[in-house]
Amino acid sequence: MQLTLLKAKLHRARVTGVELDYEGSCAIDANLLEAAGILAYEQIQIYNVTNGERLTTYAIRAEAGSGTISVNGSAAHRAKPGDIVIICAYAQMNAAEAVNHKPQLVYLDAHNRISRTANAIPVQAA
Repeated sequence: MQLTLLKAKLHRARVTGVELDYEGSCAIDANLLEAAGILAYEQIQIYNVTNGERLTTYAIRAEAGSGTISVNGSAAHRAKPGDIVIICAYAQMNAAEAVNHKPQLVYLDAHNRISRTANAIPVQAA
């Protein structure tokens, strides 16, 4: 049996730009990709906290240290600069691998700088 688990998350990134006439993708600061372990051209999910939109695309590298999160191509209709988004990548693994899996969670501040990292999400209180 194969399970799909969260591999990586960039939490509460701010969209810095949208490029409708650019080849579809999401440009992400190379330092953020590295911190999360997301590869260029890897499939990602973008969850727009601001407007509720959810979409699938792929990551491309933006200039390291730029803080860039640019939603490109047709997806540019689903975000605008300043929107808060969560960017996730998932991985498939067997049940034995899944037991010990720890995602790479990267939490960002309002300027897309890393504020902290973690490998687990706290239990949600009732």
